Amino acid sequence: MKKGIVIKKISNNFWVELNSKIYICTARGKLKESGVFVGDNVILNTETLNIEKILERKNLLIRPPLANLEQMIIVLAFAPKPDYLMLDKLLLFCEINDINPVICLNKIEINKEEIKYIKKVYSKFYSVLELSAHKKINIDKLKKILNNKISAFAGQSGVGKSALINSLFDEIKAVEGYLSTKILRGKNTTRHCELFKISKNSYIADTPGFSSLDESLLKISYRDLSKYYPDFLLFLNDCKFNSCLHLKETECAVKKAVNSKLIDKERFKRYTIIMENLKKVNDERYNTK
Repeated sequence: MKKGIVIKKISNNFWVELNSKIYICTARGKLKESGVFVGDNVILNTETLNIEKILERKNLLIRPPLANLEQMIIVLAFAPKPDYLMLDKLLLFCEINDINPVICLNKIEINKEEIKYIKKVYSKFYSVLELSAHKKINIDKLKKILNNKISAFAGQSGVGKSALINSLFDEIKAVEGYLSTKILRGKNTTRHCELFKISKNSYIADTPGFSSLDESLLKISYRDLSKYYPDFLLFLNDCKFNSCLHLKETECAVKKAVNSKLIDKERFKRYTIIMENLKKVNDERYNTK
């Protein structure tokens, strides 16, 4: 019995990496019913090729189906113009699921003004890395960030995720060739999650689940939304009403902070959009009005 990690799942077969070897395995009945996911740390019987036990998970994502995701590399660029609503939803998704977000600003040679805005609004609460895949700027820092973690790349089309991933695999030709047929084709046709090893205990999750993100993936009540905004937390306790949603309520400390420019006005506007959409999702989910 040895410990391994599930790196791929197709139907009822599981690819488990153990000591740099890959075993194609099955799971016992009860485990099969409860579910074994890519990213799971498991106890494997190498003789019967059965997964005997799933070890405790850090988190479990149902869409995409992935366990133990530790880090999300959220890539922004300045051509196309950053989609800040998507950024805020991805950050919320990370906050809710105990995933460490890293905001990566690619193509930094293009637009310095946009960089100033992102750093002003987000750098107090999140790691922000400036880099360029094209110019090979700070790729070494990105490699260090990925070390000893399971990470996924996210961001809108055209921001350079493919170029960044390619830059990581410049010296790993066999893996690069395989990735180029899966991740780097210009559009994502992946139908299953898979982990690609970039170094010891370091993996990139190849998953189609983060190309877009709607509020249905934010498994929280709309009433709790503001608790997942670190820039709001400083003011929540000063609102007159404990149930304050920071929308139309009077004596709202969050809105006062917006008016005083302590919270970014545009980010607050995006909060109200997400709040409205999340409320609709909650109403549909729980059949409440």
